[in-house]
Amino acid sequence: MRALVVTGPGALSLQDVTRPSREGECLIRVRAAGICGTDLQILEGYAGFAGVPGHEFVGVVESAPPADAAWIGKRVVGEINVGCGACAWCDRREEGHCPNRNVLGIRHRDGAFADFVTLPARNLHAVPDSVDDETAVFAEPVAAACRVLEQMSITPGQRVAVVGDGRMGLIVAQVIKTVTSLVTVFGRHAPKLATARGLGLTTSASSGRPEPADRFDIVIDVTGRPEGFHRALDLVRPRGTVVLKSTFHGEARLESWPIVVNEVTLLGSRCGPFKPAIELLASGAVRVKPLISRIATLEDHGPAFADARRSLKVLFAM
Repeated sequence: MRALVVTGPGALSLQDVTRPSREGECLIRVRAAGICGTDLQILEGYAGFAGVPGHEFVGVVESAPPADAAWIGKRVVGEINVGCGACAWCDRREEGHCPNRNVLGIRHRDGAFADFVTLPARNLHAVPDSVDDETAVFAEPVAAACRVLEQMSITPGQRVAVVGDGRMGLIVAQVIKTVTSLVTVFGRHAPKLATARGLGLTTSASSGRPEPADRFDIVIDVTGRPEGFHRALDLVRPRGTVVLKSTFHGEARLESWPIVVNEVTLLGSRCGPFKPAIELLASGAVRVKPLISRIATLEDHGPAFADARRSLKVLFAM
């Protein structure tokens, strides 16, 4: 089968590799997959990953263990963390923190930039007929945005800033807007901010330090860059909360005194629930088609990755 393979920092090539096979798992033919910020960071050396990247996908189950045969022929998306099944984290169905987990296209498991991928049936979610492939690809990042609503209560009157006008920033802002209308996206790219406004979001240029009265109850950093954290601290009010959604290769310099003096709460946030994510996509409460800037083939991966660094969302169609 065809697969994009990372062999080292900056080294990505299309190769003919053996079709994946893992005992007890479903074999899924990938129909579409999306390039996200983590994939770009992996290519720069994040997590030290070597293998097939890609974790945002939609596909059709081609084969399955006898106990999971009902999945065959179903169109699915998949949760990316696969736990060991034997620890306390897995017992609580919190595989994302299993110390022995593998993660699709990120850690010890080949991902979805390939013709086929495997996952256990417990990781799969059926896609409704009303949700097309281009929309279904976004289930994983929308789920990650929904994780914020699992971790904290956001009320209709709270003011929320989303720092970052990229693909994930616009998804997070739409998810947060389902609970409070007072959401502002801060960014530096006029075309992306225009897309945000087209989605009904309020926008602001990411510069300057706001007056105390203009600061936000909650600030979510989705920049994927170290400086995003510092910008978030500029925007949050005393006793407010900064949510960190960015993963990046490198270190972020931290000046801790503003966090202590202003009694700011820091909240790390990663993977999230697929069921509400699929519901938001199916209902149209979160719109993702305007984020798609290009649909490419695996053979065209070089320009596709280059475009993903400067545009919103690039998808691979298999």
